[in-house]
Amino acid sequence: MADVQAYILIQTEVGKAAQVAKSVREIGGVDAAEDVTGPYDVIVRASAASVDDLGKLVVAKIQAVDGITRTLTCPVVHL
Repeated sequence: MADVQAYILIQTEVGKAAQVAKSVREIGGVDAAEDVTGPYDVIVRASAASVDDLGKLVVAKIQAVDGITRTLTCPVVHL
């Protein structure tokens, strides 16, 4: 299991949520990607070995998916 997990909230272009979720699911490090309703269109659960690796996953891979307009990364904390 990876040391760092996060939820990534994604806003997409109109009508692109299903395709974005499908594309993001195929990225290594993504544990799940679901279409949702509300202010965000897709919510992703991702894991990485470090915060730096998580950042690279989000910036280099997830944000590169066509149809994404904005992401918000929420790291999981264990209090």
